[in-house]
Amino acid sequence: MARILKKGNDVFYNEAQVTNRDLSVAVLRQFLPQLAQEKAEGKLRKPGQAQKDKRQAKKAAAKAAAQDEPAQPAQAGARVLEGLAASGLRSIRYALELDGVSRIDANDVDPAVVESMRANIALNGPGVAARVVPTCSDARLLMLQNPEAYDAIDLDPYGTPAHFLDSALQAVAEGGLLAVTATDMAVLCGNSGEVCWTKYGSYPIHRPYCHEAAVRILLACLESHANRYKRYIVPLLSVHMDFYIRVFVRVFTSAAEIKASASKQAYVWQSQGCDSWWLQPVGQQQQKGSSVKHMPAHGPAVPSNRCPESGAAFLMGGPIWARPLHDQAWVAGLLQQMDQESGRYAQHARLKGILTSVLEELPDVPLYYNVHDMCRTVRCTPPRAEQLRSALINAGFRVSGSHANPLALKTDAPPKVVWDIIRCWVKLHPIKPPEPNSYPAAILSKEIETEADFRKAAGAVPESVKAGVKRFVQNPAFWGPKARHGRPLKPEQQKQQQAQAEQRHMWHAYCRH
Repeated sequence: MARILKKGNDVFYNEAQVTNRDLSVAVLRQFLPQLAQEKAEGKLRKPGQAQKDKRQAKKAAAKAAAQDEPAQPAQAGARVLEGLAASGLRSIRYALELDGVSRIDANDVDPAVVESMRANIALNGPGVAARVVPTCSDARLLMLQNPEAYDAIDLDPYGTPAHFLDSALQAVAEGGLLAVTATDMAVLCGNSGEVCWTKYGSYPIHRPYCHEAAVRILLACLESHANRYKRYIVPLLSVHMDFYIRVFVRVFTSAAEIKASASKQAYVWQSQGCDSWWLQPVGQQQQKGSSVKHMPAHGPAVPSNRCPESGAAFLMGGPIWARPLHDQAWVAGLLQQMDQESGRYAQHARLKGILTSVLEELPDVPLYYNVHDMCRTVRCTPPRAEQLRSALINAGFRVSGSHANPLALKTDAPPKVVWDIIRCWVKLHPIKPPEPNSYPAAILSKEIETEADFRKAAGAVPESVKAGVKRFVQNPAFWGPKARHGRPLKPEQQKQQQAQAEQRHMWHAYCRH
């Protein structure tokens, strides 16, 4: 078990991030052996890489011969960077729990923090000290000085990761893994849309789907930075949990593939009067024989300049990532591996719930509805989730939940059909007539074209629910963001910290029993 020394707020440490650390360890335990196998089979060579490797090997051999020294073999094992290591706990866990890693660079820009990190590394024994290399540098500069040098890069900053992304996408090796956390959820979810635009190049809309949209904004930003270097991303796992989002993407190089980048992204047209929304792709691809033509997408995606349900105007947000958030086959393997090693992960139950929800999501349906919010719009009591899911399935559409919200409803049904089902529900369960000329009145006055059948349908109840899997595990009371390190704690913060320590003690005692 990894151990660290900690005093006050001198070095940033948040116990709530154990979920993040557990997930990161699990992902790398699944990914690094896969990467090693792909390298051994020669699957990760960039175009022209074979010739480049031959030239470099020839130069190295000539240099060694001139110096009468044997050529040095390439370093075996993966090289990992934790760009903002703080206490170094995550890097120490990587050293203790990952196989096939030759070197872990644990970096922080604060010299005092790096000294504390050195003590933590020494505390965990010579095995950790042999693999974890503490460095004191601006993470951006360190990554720019090591182009394509790291098989995995982990960025978990305090706040936004935006200013690290460009250098990170240059430093990760071909086919390597980039893991990024963003905790500035108020910005990403639309409370400060103009700030999100300046940091991520996307305008958020504050609606029920905002947590998934935040993940998609970060992925779109990563893709944009990657494209500048003829690179593109392939998401393995992208989640919202607790007070942050976390994405794991692979990075590849292809001048041909990046031409498809615009077709992977979309703008969002959001009604201001109800929960209806439409996606407008940025680009499209047309196949002609063996050639592919890339061109702007057709539009507009909305049927008119006013919302057809409420008559309200639209907001336009984005662009966001519109392709799948996860490689579900890969996630299934990850969950299986975590179940086999459940004793390794303190947050196994919570992560099992998240990954199970991920596996049940519709992969090709971006964003979701919140049925309670839709029913609040027309001021009716919401149907049970099973009833609404059954109505959509009986109407010929697909439906799922989302890991980002226990009340989420993902479906490939158009907004008209979803609202028809709500209108049928109101017809069966009458409500007080809404105010004339209001949005609820406009929505409920529309003619019903799809009659809802609320009889229970196969697939209306998720398999995880039938199996008794807890998909949304309650966190302890002390879970949440912490103050930035180095800032002296105010008296009320000290009292809060003491109270949280007592809660942690009680929680750990409860877990032991």
